[in-house]
Amino acid sequence: MNRSLKMQQSHNNVSIHSMELGPMENFIYLIHDHASNTAAIVDPAWEVDEMLDFADARDIKITDILLTHSHHDHINGLQQTLEHSDARIHLLKPEAKFWGASLSKPVLHHGADQIKLGDSLINVLHTPGHTPGSACYQVGNDLIAGDTLFVFGCGRCDLAGGDPEEMFQTLKKLKTDLPASTIIHPGHNYAPQSPTSNWETQCQGNPFLHFDEAEDFVRYRMHVHDKIRETPYDAVSKEDAHKSIK
Repeated sequence: MNRSLKMQQSHNNVSIHSMELGPMENFIYLIHDHASNTAAIVDPAWEVDEMLDFADARDIKITDILLTHSHHDHINGLQQTLEHSDARIHLLKPEAKFWGASLSKPVLHHGADQIKLGDSLINVLHTPGHTPGSACYQVGNDLIAGDTLFVFGCGRCDLAGGDPEEMFQTLKKLKTDLPASTIIHPGHNYAPQSPTSNWETQCQGNPFLHFDEAEDFVRYRMHVHDKIRETPYDAVSKEDAHKSIK
């Protein structure tokens, strides 16, 4: 478990802080708007008090909680965070329906919504596949990807609510929409070296981005990948990805 805190500067007005917590190598993120000294915490889980203490030590007020999805390893610190901050919970409407939890006045979103954090805007992307209402949060040139994307990997589709064909469509759309310089901040640290990566590097080495046909992607995701790869994930060429499904 690595509790070291890292910071990725998005632009002059926002910082994204990350902390790796828990037995499943989860990343917890804090999006900090400098002008208002407010923040949104993303996927509060495990020893979330360490991120809360980090904010308290800098007088940063946590006003919002952003959930990428509702799996236990991403939300098991939610109640503790609410008791600490009385913050608004944000998640996608289809994820709330899938989860079925009784939440007090959550803010339910659709894809393409925006969340205002102080002077900053956070774009909400609907990225189904891992769960029906999985979300990514885009802040400037940074994408907090939850379990939609890892460095050289993507989320499982064999759990309840998972759908590999939807994941294929999600990744296909991201390939079209994201600038090459976008920095990917994943939900778990499965990377061989740096825990983040730019989108250009992912398009070159993430095997899940190498398939043009849904049938090939589904075969690789559901029947091949877990048999031939282990974390930490290394880059895979397009040629090798296609050879693996023959």
